[in-house]
Amino acid sequence: MQMLTKSYPQNCLLTIMDRYSAVVHKMEQVVMFPSLLQDVQLSAHERWAVGPDLYKCFTMLKAICVDVDHGLLPREGWQVKMAGGKAKEAENEAAEMEEADGEAFRQLDLETQFHLHLSSLHHILTHLTLKAKEVTKIYQEITGQAI
Repeated sequence: MQMLTKSYPQNCLLTIMDRYSAVVHKMEQVVMFPSLLQDVQLSAHERWAVGPDLYKCFTMLKAICVDVDHGLLPREGWQVKMAGGKAKEAENEAAEMEEADGEAFRQLDLETQFHLHLSSLHHILTHLTLKAKEVTKIYQEITGQAI
């Protein structure tokens, strides 16, 4: 497992990001055959509404970890990464959401917006960390490595 290199306060975003990255890297080390996660349904684990199987969850967690570790792609890179019309759909969706939320956000000051986004990011990364631990645990159960 990757060790945290710096000591930050427990609820610091950097600590949460380091913890997520460490848990995902551990998951990658444990899950030697990701294909075993295919067709493993999440129905027994209702609290994780990710998608049809654990393999997709595994790949999503890894992809997000790359962004956490190395930063976001430039907008053009992100659009190229999206397949075909999905980039345009996602962009249009984001624009519609910005327009709808734009009026509400204009009324909030920057400090309030910052706290809102920071707490949302904190919550999402904590949730994804728990999800990565769950994928690792289920894989260990499948392969008989449960500790």
